[in-house]
Amino acid sequence: MKGLFVTFEGAEGSGKSTQIKLLEDYLKKKGKRVLVLREPGSTKFSEDLRRVLLDKRNGFLSEKTELLLYLAARAQLVKEKIIPALKEKKIVLCDRFQDSTLVYQGYGLGLDRKVIELLGRFVSEGARPDLTFLLDIPAQEGLRRAGGASDRIQERPLAYHRRVRNGYLKLGSENPKRIKVIKAKDIQNTQEEIRKLIKEFLLKHL
Repeated sequence: MKGLFVTFEGAEGSGKSTQIKLLEDYLKKKGKRVLVLREPGSTKFSEDLRRVLLDKRNGFLSEKTELLLYLAARAQLVKEKIIPALKEKKIVLCDRFQDSTLVYQGYGLGLDRKVIELLGRFVSEGARPDLTFLLDIPAQEGLRRAGGASDRIQERPLAYHRRVRNGYLKLGSENPKRIKVIKAKDIQNTQEEIRKLIKEFLLKHL
């Protein structure tokens, strides 16, 4: 039996980090071994790239440079953390993965999504999410919750963030078995819905 790879996706201000922490606590109380990761990040190299990618002073980065840096961060995370954890039969909870790249750099920036998919498969080494929670929130509300343009991505125009949200919803409609779209309501109700869905998934697959 392999581990379980669960990803959380959503636009800015959707509350992913909060929900991941609550789910981590819940699963650990149930006796599960859990590893929480984030993209880009969770390795020294990937965290270095995160700082580069989010720094407002790096607005000169081209769209393709941005894409390749995200993919480099993912390649290291997969090799260093995700694959070993899954081999140890842990539950991996990851804040963003390939869906984010498809949406932010594909739908958001207009890069070729087929190329993004191909490169994503290359760097992921077969690591694919078993289950994805997509926390949906209108772009303007999400940016308000996030507290304004605190990094290079958040300061992009509202139209960009609307494309991101629409891209997420399209992915959700195309992959309903894996991607569970959840309206980003209040924290408690959102968490209850997540727990219900993951309990159902665990009963069927583990």
